Formats: sequence, C-alpha cells, structure tokens
Amino acid sequence: MGDARRSTSFFTEQHLSYADILPPLQIKRKASNSRVNQGLLTDVSWIFLSHAFCTKSLTRENTAKSFIRDVVALLRCSRFSLGIMASSRGAVAGRLLLQEPNEETVDCTTCGSSGYAISGDLDLLEKLVMKTDAHYIFVIEKRLAEDRVFNQIPCILITAKGYPDIATRFFLHRMSQAFPEMPILGLVDWNPAGLAILCTFKYGSIGMGLEAFRYACNIKWLGLRKDDLEIIPEESLIQLKPRDMQIAKSLTSSEILQDNYKEELAVMVESRRKAEIEALYFHGYDFLGKYLAKKIVQAHYI
Repeated sequence: MGDARRSTSFFTEQHLSYADILPPLQIKRKASNSRVNQGLLTDVSWIFLSHAFCTKSLTRENTAKSFIRDVVALLRCSRFSLGIMASSRGAVAGRLLLQEPNEETVDCTTCGSSGYAISGDLDLLEKLVMKTDAHYIFVIEKRLAEDRVFNQIPCILITAKGYPDIATRFFLHRMSQAFPEMPILGLVDWNPAGLAILCTFKYGSIGMGLEAFRYACNIKWLGLRKDDLEIIPEESLIQLKPRDMQIAKSLTSSEILQDNYKEELAVMVESRRKAEIEALYFHGYDFLGKYLAKKIVQAHYI
C-alpha cells in the first residue's frame, strides 16, 4: 500500500473507476488484512477491505473521519451518495417558512429560542420548500433567537452552535441558492476560532477532501471585528490561549485567506486578546439589534 494509503494520494488519483467490498473469506491473508494488496492504482481498480479493518476504522471517531474522506476521494462521490449521514447541531429562526414533503408549513418565528432544528438528512433538506420576506441572513456563532432580532430587522438567523457541520452548511447553501440576492452576514467571536468558523462557511472545510468547497457560500464578516473593540469594555477582553495561537498560525498559512481577514488576525495575535459576542450586552440586552442595524446601514462588513 505504501504512500497510496495517504489521503493526499487518494485525492490526486484520477484513474480509479469502481470499488468492491469482499467478505473476509475471499481475502488472502498476508502480513495485515487491512492492506490493499494489489490493483489500487491501476486503470481499473478494486478496494479490498476486510470486515476487521472496517470495524476497527469506523468505531474510532478520528479514524472514521479519515476513512470516509478517503473512500469519498477514491470513488469521487459525495458522502450523501454513499448513504452516510451525520447528525446536525444547527438551527434556524426568523422570517422563514419551511415545508417538508407532506407536512404542514413551519413558521420559524414561532419556534422559540432554540429555533427550528436542522435535520442531518440532506435529502430532506434538498426537498424543503422555503419562503421568506427577509432581507438578510445572519450566520451567528452561538446565540440564536433569544433576542428576537428578526422583529427589528427582517432577517433569518442560522447557527451551527460552533464549528459548522455538513447539514448546517448545506442548509445555508440551499438558502443562498433559493434567495441569491440576499446578503449573508456572519457574526462570530473576535478570536481565531470565530474566524475559522466564518472561513468554513465561506471556503469550506479542508477536512472534507474533495467535498471541501461543495457547500461554500459568499458570506461577509459583519462582526465582531477590531473596530468593535472601541465599544467593548476592557474587562471583557480575554487573553488568547495556546489553542487560539495554534488556530491563528494555521489560518495565517492559508493561501486563500483574504488580506483584510489576515489584518484582523494579526491584530488578535499582536494584542494577544480576544472578545466574545456576549461582551456587546454590556450596553444592554437590546443592543445587539442596534449593533447589527448600524453595521448594515453603513455596509460595514468585509
């Protein structure tokens, strides 16, 4: 197997045509039954996987992710086409009507503070009928409908509650196709992790291999940004941790990160400070709506 086992080799192979999974008795045991012993990089290639190898690979989270990514790359298809469906953490709220096949229409303004839970079933999400009178889509890192901002600004709020999963990214991508003229604006913490979340929506996830850019959206960075530090009290600023610095280093090395994003990142690293969205509530619980409205009027996003 050698270097062919590495994901990078899988991603660049252009001559693979199909695969097969054989039961253990049909596999000749050699040094390791997890090896692909022949034919991997030929014009007509087969994958020989033992039951033991599959069981070992798919019961460990990190190994399973790598395993799935490699299979997707080999077969040049999507996770969804292989019947692989991950659970979703995402939710949506605001001025959006959703109707699943043969179900009643759901008004996302009435779904409470937790919003409408986004299904992990991409086939179901593909069939959703969407209607809205909103003017903006806000992608929010954590909080969702507690402030009911959509009553002040005609908008849709969507969150993945942290790093975006595939279903939440797919849902946002679907909205961007359904409402192509509607701006998508991101509100994340002013820290390297917040920027990484924004970039995952904008550019895709490198960990998804060939599917990395499939659900990328033209999202703009509304806040928090370095200019917002003027309205955030000093005591709300937090020191960057080693993990933050690792994320910042990874982002800085990215060739696709645009210059004004790199400038924001440089200020974070130089000051060694970060700020969370919750710091805005120093000015009152109704301040978030005013903050978003001002940013929109001034077109203060990048």
